[in-house]
Amino acid sequence: MNRQSLTTLVKKFMNEIALYRRILAHPRCPRVTRICLGAAVAYALSPIDLIPDFIPILGYIDDAVILPILIYIALKSVPRELIEEIRVQITTAAS
Repeated sequence: MNRQSLTTLVKKFMNEIALYRRILAHPRCPRVTRICLGAAVAYALSPIDLIPDFIPILGYIDDAVILPILIYIALKSVPRELIEEIRVQITTAAS
């Protein structure tokens, strides 16, 4: 992976984080979205896992499965118009 593609990947990741933060702060954000994204952040930061990380391979699989599922559920519960509105705000703010 070269430096330019890594920089692009980091920018995309930061834009997604900004999207999630703005969605949570928006008054039209559904409650289920707040719960799922909050649970994803809490689970990611928590030192307690369903399967401890010191168990080879299995310890990381729970993180790789649970976090994307929570984020997927959260984003599916947000109205598409709200996501597009916030993406436009992020794009114009970055310009």
